[in-house]
Amino acid sequence: MSPLESLTANPWLSWLLAAAVFVLAGTVKGVVGLGLPTIAMALLALLMSPAQAAALLIVPSLVTNVWQLRPWGSLGPMSRRLAPMQAGTCVGTLAGAWVLGAPVGAWATVSLGVALMAYAAWGLSGARFKVGLRAEQRVGPWVGVATGLVTAATGVFVIPAVPYLQALGFDRDELLQAMGISFTVSTVALAAGLSLNAGYSSAALGMSLVMLLPALVGMQAGQWLRQKLSPTVFRKCFMASLVLLGAHMVGRELLTG
Repeated sequence: MSPLESLTANPWLSWLLAAAVFVLAGTVKGVVGLGLPTIAMALLALLMSPAQAAALLIVPSLVTNVWQLRPWGSLGPMSRRLAPMQAGTCVGTLAGAWVLGAPVGAWATVSLGVALMAYAAWGLSGARFKVGLRAEQRVGPWVGVATGLVTAATGVFVIPAVPYLQALGFDRDELLQAMGISFTVSTVALAAGLSLNAGYSSAALGMSLVMLLPALVGMQAGQWLRQKLSPTVFRKCFMASLVLLGAHMVGRELLTG
């Protein structure tokens, strides 16, 4: 038995570790505006199956993303603009859940690890691209479908949604709101996908509710830290840590497979 398996053999210790994960993930989201499901899935997948981890993050992800939807006055126009993409996200997530099933087994862990490394590599590269208003109507739905498929397979919904939203030319506050809309829709679609595969029981909902408190504590701490730290430096450290986590997850499955 590995040291990690020894630690997680105690259910109470496992839940304490999960709560610590949500404090960390909430802190990251409070600083950079995203990262709660990414960090949570990456670390929780070391403690439990990807399907269990995805079920745990539903409530914390939903509530913290709804928090990010402000200001309410601009929510309607932004939602209408992003509606084609969000429709694609729902279709992709539900189709992926139907075809792939709940994210379990080595393939899900490897897929999550690869998705984390791809996202981090993109973030560290500093690459940017632009999508014009005319192209947005054609490209948006397909970006949504692709995001939904990745969500169904891994429980992470930043690829390719975040790079695409950054390409639309939003200012900082608009981008935060756009990501809040995208992440909220993805969270609801993920919950529906898990329910289709009997992966979201009442017990899972209860534990997800419990994990909301540490996530909110972390998010509040992150918003405080945002005033003290350079978001650029923090983001680079965040991306580098995702590369290491993703590589560890892929390497572990390949070596033990």
